[in-house]
Amino acid sequence: MLAATLMLIALFCAALVVPAPYAEMSPGPTYNTLGDQNGKPVIVITGHHTYPTTGNLNMTTVEVSSADYRPNLVSALIGWINSDMAIVPHSTLYPDNQTEQQAQQQNAEEFSASQDSAKAAALSTLGFPVKAEVIVAAVVENSPSVGKLHAGDVIVAVDGTPVTDPQQVSTLVTKHQPGQDVVFTVVPKDKTTDITRTPAQQAAVEQKVTITTAKNPDTGKAMVGIQPDVEHTFPFDVQINLGDVGGPSAGLMFSLGIVDKLNGTNLTGGKFIAGTGTIDADGNVGPIGGITMKLIAARNAGAQYFFTPADNCAEAASATPSGLTLVKETSLKGALDALSDIRSGNTAALPSCSTK
Repeated sequence: MLAATLMLIALFCAALVVPAPYAEMSPGPTYNTLGDQNGKPVIVITGHHTYPTTGNLNMTTVEVSSADYRPNLVSALIGWINSDMAIVPHSTLYPDNQTEQQAQQQNAEEFSASQDSAKAAALSTLGFPVKAEVIVAAVVENSPSVGKLHAGDVIVAVDGTPVTDPQQVSTLVTKHQPGQDVVFTVVPKDKTTDITRTPAQQAAVEQKVTITTAKNPDTGKAMVGIQPDVEHTFPFDVQINLGDVGGPSAGLMFSLGIVDKLNGTNLTGGKFIAGTGTIDADGNVGPIGGITMKLIAARNAGAQYFFTPADNCAEAASATPSGLTLVKETSLKGALDALSDIRSGNTAALPSCSTK
């Protein structure tokens, strides 16, 4: 008995000391896209008339443990028991051994991209002109493009071939052998704000930039050292003021908030709606992570309805807090239709989530 007791004590001490390969997730704060944060409206629109709004269209967040944190086995066990916490493999939150700084940078980039897509989806839905352009998102240090191309430049063509997709840029560059020249036709960043340029005005601001390619050390193919991406240009300014938030999952709620401010209809009818979901420029809603924690965060904040990406519905339906109604969403249009049903009291028509 003494030996067994000592063994149990040793195992318990080990459980307190030995780190486990897990990370922790818990409900984070929610933010009303129609409201203020730190004294400023979350969504600020200038250059176009806006309308008063009421109610809530809250985006939801998840708080996660840092990259260098590893819970001990006892903490992990407590987390598994606690319904307000999720214990997940560390690699789920930090794949490929990401550092904290790398994870924050990725989240910031995804958050910025989600805002751009949210604006494009919202304004397109309302009939405003939205122009999509391939841009230089970043220039690699010590690459051939340094000093010649700049972040924010619009890439019109490569070797005279018009480009409409970032992948085209890579394809056209790698047709060359390392050491050969490639000619970019670009509009410099400071000349990209006018989306109503005539063809003559467009030609007047375009510049041709010749870059001598280098050899990509990983692939051996020609490279110029830029990261191309898509950016949208809008007919007026839409700013989203929300710091210390990352990731792409607020896209749907941002789009709804923008539409509500630009539309004469009070979308919520004074109701408290929360939700989540990525969104692309065409208004398609995609899945997110941490859905169960976001449901808890929404209900704790007072939400009555939760807009749920269709791909997250089964998981959400199996862990829905009492008093929260899930509404399945696949598109911005569907979400606007659901808001119309909520305003009119026709909640039986709302698309629901199931565990199947």
